[in-house]
Amino acid sequence: MKPYRTPAADKIFGGELVEKKSRFIAAVMHTDTESEAAAFLASEKKKYYDAKHHCSAWVIVGEDGAPDIVHSSDDGEPSGTAGRPILDCITGRGLKNICVVVTRYFGGTLLGTGGLVRAYSGAAVEALEATEVVEMKPMLTTEVTFGYAGEPKVRRYLSDHGLNFADPEYGADVTFPVLLEPETADEFEADLTNLLNGDVLFERGTIDFIGVPV
Repeated sequence: MKPYRTPAADKIFGGELVEKKSRFIAAVMHTDTESEAAAFLASEKKKYYDAKHHCSAWVIVGEDGAPDIVHSSDDGEPSGTAGRPILDCITGRGLKNICVVVTRYFGGTLLGTGGLVRAYSGAAVEALEATEVVEMKPMLTTEVTFGYAGEPKVRRYLSDHGLNFADPEYGADVTFPVLLEPETADEFEADLTNLLNGDVLFERGTIDFIGVPV
């Protein structure tokens, strides 16, 4: 499970470029699956229903170690002048689980293949530069249970090490759900065992991708 960068979820980021009266309107969205990416493309086509070209590209993280799913479409523009340049803008920034759609309103002047590549790339860059990016990191949730007397020490340790934790649960003992980078779990448990003189229990949970702002 390797970290990757992706747009912040539940937002659409945009950019626009005008070249010889042709408008290139770019939109970026976080998408976890190909079907989500296709649905976003369909929504942009519906939004700009009177435009002729809706060129697109997306990269979706492959499941269970499979290769990433990569797609690009020129949508009627000359081959290689739209979809691939958009895709290059995505991969050049190392972004995944992302869909970019660039809609073109023709302005009456032909741009040539080089002009189209620059225009589609430029619009994509405008939108990507406006995109909020998060880093998805594999994180391990570990529940730490100890006596009440140890809570100030644990809180201080977590704060000093910049570790995130959810609201504690209070019962016969105190339980802190803590997020850890998986490779640090052994060291973390050893530190708290020493800090609390062995009066602590650990229960490791699942490893999930968590978004961290870049």
